[in-house]
Amino acid sequence: MRSRGVRVKAVLFDLGGTLIRTAEIPRILRRILEANGIKRSLKEISLAHKKIEKQFSLQKYAGPYEEFWIRWNLQILEKLGVRENAQSLATTIAEEWWDYADVRIYLDAKETLKQLKSMGLKIGIVTNGLQSDIDEVLRKVGLTNFFDVAVGIDALGKTKPNKQIFLYALKKLGVTPQEALFVGDHIENDYDGARKAGLRALLIDREGKTRKKVEKIRSLEEIVNRF
Repeated sequence: MRSRGVRVKAVLFDLGGTLIRTAEIPRILRRILEANGIKRSLKEISLAHKKIEKQFSLQKYAGPYEEFWIRWNLQILEKLGVRENAQSLATTIAEEWWDYADVRIYLDAKETLKQLKSMGLKIGIVTNGLQSDIDEVLRKVGLTNFFDVAVGIDALGKTKPNKQIFLYALKKLGVTPQEALFVGDHIENDYDGARKAGLRALLIDREGKTRKKVEKIRSLEEIVNRF
Protein backbone atom coordinates (compact mmCIF):
# COMPACT_ATOMS: atom_id res chain seq x y z
CA MET A 1 0.00 0.00 0.00
CA ARG A 2 1.16 3.47 -0.82
CA SER A 3 -0.12 6.70 0.78
CA ARG A 4 0.44 9.89 -1.23
CA GLY A 5 3.12 8.01 -3.14
CA VAL A 6 4.90 6.89 0.07
CA ARG A 7 5.02 3.23 1.09
CA VAL A 8 3.07 2.48 4.26
CA LYS A 9 5.36 1.08 6.96
CA ALA A 10 3.00 0.97 9.95
CA VAL A 11 -0.63 0.16 10.69
CA LEU A 12 -2.18 1.56 13.87
CA PHE A 13 -5.48 0.39 15.32
CA ASP A 14 -8.11 1.57 17.72
CA LEU A 15 -8.81 -1.13 20.32
CA GLY A 16 -12.43 -1.40 21.51
CA GLY A 17 -14.89 -1.91 18.65
CA THR A 18 -12.04 -2.43 16.20
CA LEU A 19 -9.85 -5.28 17.46
CA ILE A 20 -11.80 -6.40 20.49
CA ARG A 21 -15.41 -6.42 21.62
CA THR A 22 -16.95 -6.53 25.06
CA ALA A 23 -20.34 -6.81 26.68
CA GLU A 24 -22.37 -3.60 26.66
CA ILE A 25 -21.56 -1.18 29.47
CA PRO A 26 -24.92 -1.50 31.30
CA ARG A 27 -24.57 -5.30 31.33
CA ILE A 28 -21.07 -5.08 32.76
CA LEU A 29 -22.27 -2.70 35.45
CA ARG A 30 -25.17 -4.95 36.37
CA ARG A 31 -22.86 -7.94 36.75
CA ILE A 32 -20.48 -6.08 39.05
CA LEU A 33 -23.32 -4.62 41.10
CA GLU A 34 -24.94 -8.03 41.53
CA ALA A 35 -21.58 -9.50 42.58
CA ASN A 36 -21.55 -6.86 45.31
CA GLY A 37 -25.10 -7.58 46.47
CA ILE A 38 -26.86 -4.73 44.66
CA LYS A 39 -29.70 -5.50 42.29
CA ARG A 40 -30.83 -3.03 39.65
CA SER A 41 -32.60 -3.76 36.39
CA LEU A 42 -30.81 -3.44 33.08
CA LYS A 43 -33.31 -0.73 32.15
CA GLU A 44 -32.46 1.32 35.26
CA ILE A 45 -28.74 1.00 34.63
CA SER A 46 -29.07 1.84 30.93
CA LEU A 47 -31.01 4.99 31.75
CA ALA A 48 -28.45 6.07 34.37
CA HIS A 49 -25.66 5.39 31.89
CA LYS A 50 -27.26 7.54 29.20
CA LYS A 51 -27.69 10.44 31.61
CA ILE A 52 -24.07 10.30 32.75
CA GLU A 53 -22.78 10.07 29.18
CA LYS A 54 -24.38 13.45 28.47
CA GLN A 55 -22.83 15.03 31.56
CA PHE A 56 -19.36 13.46 31.70
CA SER A 57 -16.83 13.88 28.89
CA LEU A 58 -13.51 12.07 28.92
CA GLN A 59 -12.16 14.51 26.35
CA LYS A 60 -12.92 17.50 28.57
CA TYR A 61 -11.72 15.95 31.83
CA ALA A 62 -8.78 17.82 33.35
CA GLY A 63 -7.82 15.61 36.31
CA PRO A 64 -5.82 12.37 36.52
CA TYR A 65 -7.50 9.88 34.22
CA GLU A 66 -7.30 7.13 36.85
CA GLU A 67 -9.75 9.23 38.84
CA PHE A 68 -12.09 9.81 35.90
CA TRP A 69 -13.66 6.34 35.95
CA ILE A 70 -14.11 6.37 39.72
CA ARG A 71 -15.93 9.71 39.48
CA TRP A 72 -17.93 8.37 36.53
CA ASN A 73 -18.90 5.30 38.57
CA LEU A 74 -19.90 7.49 41.51
CA GLN A 75 -22.26 9.43 39.27
CA ILE A 76 -23.82 6.20 38.01
CA LEU A 77 -24.27 4.92 41.54
CA GLU A 78 -25.89 8.20 42.59
CA LYS A 79 -28.37 7.94 39.70
CA LEU A 80 -29.15 4.39 40.83
CA GLY A 81 -29.71 5.48 44.43
CA VAL A 82 -26.69 3.57 45.75
CA ARG A 83 -25.17 5.65 48.53
CA GLU A 84 -23.83 3.21 51.11
CA ASN A 85 -20.09 2.60 50.61
CA ALA A 86 -20.40 4.35 47.23
CA GLN A 87 -16.75 5.47 47.08
CA SER A 88 -15.48 1.97 47.78
CA LEU A 89 -17.89 0.44 45.28
CA ALA A 90 -16.95 2.98 42.59
CA THR A 91 -13.32 1.98 43.03
CA THR A 92 -14.22 -1.71 42.91
CA ILE A 93 -16.11 -1.22 39.62
CA ALA A 94 -13.05 0.45 38.09
CA GLU A 95 -10.68 -2.24 39.33
CA GLU A 96 -12.82 -5.24 38.37
CA TRP A 97 -14.29 -3.93 35.11
CA TRP A 98 -12.43 -6.21 32.74
CA ASP A 99 -13.18 -9.31 34.81
CA TYR A 100 -16.86 -8.87 33.97
CA ALA A 101 -16.59 -7.46 30.44
CA ASP A 102 -16.48 -10.66 28.35
CA VAL A 103 -13.49 -9.37 26.40
CA ARG A 104 -13.13 -11.14 23.04
CA ILE A 105 -11.03 -10.49 19.97
CA TYR A 106 -12.91 -10.15 16.69
CA LEU A 107 -12.58 -13.20 14.45
CA ASP A 108 -11.03 -11.12 11.68
CA ALA A 109 -8.47 -9.46 13.95
CA LYS A 110 -5.84 -11.95 15.14
CA GLU A 111 -5.02 -13.47 11.75
CA THR A 112 -4.98 -10.05 10.10
CA LEU A 113 -2.55 -8.75 12.71
CA LYS A 114 -0.27 -11.74 12.22
CA GLN A 115 -0.27 -11.33 8.45
CA LEU A 116 0.52 -7.63 8.64
CA LYS A 117 3.40 -8.32 10.99
CA SER A 118 4.72 -11.11 8.77
CA MET A 119 4.84 -8.54 5.96
CA GLY A 120 7.34 -6.50 7.95
CA LEU A 121 4.88 -3.79 8.96
CA LYS A 122 5.00 -2.15 12.36
CA ILE A 123 1.79 -2.64 14.33
CA GLY A 124 0.38 -0.38 17.04
CA ILE A 125 -2.60 0.69 19.10
CA VAL A 126 -3.90 4.18 19.87
CA THR A 127 -6.92 4.15 22.14
CA ASN A 128 -8.87 6.34 24.55
CA GLY A 129 -8.12 4.00 27.44
CA LEU A 130 -5.53 3.89 30.18
CA GLN A 131 -2.30 1.94 29.71
CA SER A 132 -3.45 -0.40 32.48
CA ASP A 133 -6.64 -1.08 30.49
CA ILE A 134 -4.65 -1.80 27.35
CA ASP A 135 -2.35 -4.22 29.19
CA GLU A 136 -5.27 -6.08 30.78
CA VAL A 137 -7.26 -6.37 27.55
CA LEU A 138 -4.28 -7.61 25.55
CA ARG A 139 -3.52 -10.16 28.24
CA LYS A 140 -7.07 -11.47 28.11
CA VAL A 141 -7.02 -11.94 24.32
CA GLY A 142 -3.51 -13.40 24.17
CA LEU A 143 -1.75 -10.46 22.52
CA THR A 144 0.65 -9.41 25.28
CA ASN A 145 3.90 -8.04 23.80
CA PHE A 146 2.51 -8.39 20.27
CA PHE A 147 2.34 -4.70 19.35
CA ASP A 148 5.30 -2.46 18.60
CA VAL A 149 3.58 0.41 20.40
CA ALA A 150 0.42 0.82 22.47
CA VAL A 151 -0.59 4.36 23.41
CA GLY A 152 -3.33 5.28 25.86
CA ILE A 153 -4.60 8.61 27.11
CA ASP A 154 -2.23 8.72 30.06
CA ALA A 155 0.78 8.87 27.71
CA LEU A 156 0.18 12.55 26.93
CA GLY A 157 -2.91 13.42 28.92
CA LYS A 158 -4.80 13.75 25.63
CA THR A 159 -7.57 11.79 23.93
CA LYS A 160 -8.47 11.06 20.34
CA PRO A 161 -9.25 12.91 18.12
CA ASN A 162 -6.39 15.17 19.30
CA LYS A 163 -3.72 14.70 16.65
CA GLN A 164 -0.89 14.70 19.19
CA ILE A 165 -1.77 11.22 20.44
CA PHE A 166 -1.41 9.83 16.91
CA LEU A 167 1.86 11.68 16.31
CA TYR A 168 3.23 10.44 19.63
CA ALA A 169 2.65 6.82 18.56
CA LEU A 170 4.29 7.45 15.20
CA LYS A 171 7.33 9.01 16.86
CA LYS A 172 7.66 5.90 19.00
CA LEU A 173 7.63 3.78 15.83
CA GLY A 174 10.00 6.04 13.92
CA VAL A 175 7.66 6.58 10.96
CA THR A 176 6.07 9.66 9.43
CA PRO A 177 2.30 10.24 9.19
CA GLN A 178 2.51 9.63 5.43
CA GLU A 179 3.99 6.18 6.16
CA ALA A 180 1.13 5.11 8.44
CA LEU A 181 -2.42 3.82 8.19
CA PHE A 182 -4.95 4.07 11.01
CA VAL A 183 -7.95 1.76 11.37
CA GLY A 184 -10.82 2.45 13.77
CA ASP A 185 -14.58 2.24 14.18
CA HIS A 186 -15.39 5.82 15.21
CA ILE A 187 -15.59 8.53 12.56
CA GLU A 188 -14.68 11.55 14.72
CA ASN A 189 -12.15 9.98 17.10
CA ASP A 190 -10.50 7.53 14.73
CA TYR A 191 -11.06 8.40 11.09
CA ASP A 192 -11.12 12.20 11.30
CA GLY A 193 -8.54 12.33 14.09
CA ALA A 194 -6.04 10.23 12.15
CA ARG A 195 -6.53 12.16 8.92
CA LYS A 196 -6.01 15.49 10.69
CA ALA A 197 -2.72 14.10 11.98
CA GLY A 198 -1.70 13.32 8.40
CA LEU A 199 -2.30 9.56 8.40
CA ARG A 200 -4.35 7.66 5.88
CA ALA A 201 -7.42 6.21 7.61
CA LEU A 202 -9.88 3.37 7.19
CA LEU A 203 -13.19 3.07 9.00
CA ILE A 204 -14.10 -0.47 10.04
CA ASP A 205 -17.87 -0.69 9.53
CA ARG A 206 -18.73 -4.36 9.97
CA GLU A 207 -22.50 -3.88 9.81
CA GLY A 208 -22.52 -1.36 6.96
CA LYS A 209 -24.30 1.32 8.98
CA THR A 210 -22.16 4.32 7.99
CA ARG A 211 -23.59 6.43 5.19
CA LYS A 212 -20.92 9.12 5.25
CA LYS A 213 -18.44 9.24 2.39
CA VAL A 214 -15.36 7.82 4.07
CA GLU A 215 -12.88 5.14 3.07
CA LYS A 216 -14.24 2.09 4.85
CA ILE A 217 -13.97 -1.68 5.11
CA ARG A 218 -16.37 -4.35 6.33
CA SER A 219 -13.67 -6.71 7.64
CA LEU A 220 -10.12 -6.24 8.88
CA GLU A 221 -9.08 -8.93 6.41
CA GLU A 222 -9.53 -6.36 3.65
CA ILE A 223 -6.49 -4.47 4.93
CA VAL A 224 -4.08 -7.22 3.89
CA ASN A 225 -5.45 -7.19 0.35
CA ARG A 226 -4.46 -3.53 0.01
CA PHE A 227 -0.74 -4.27 0.34
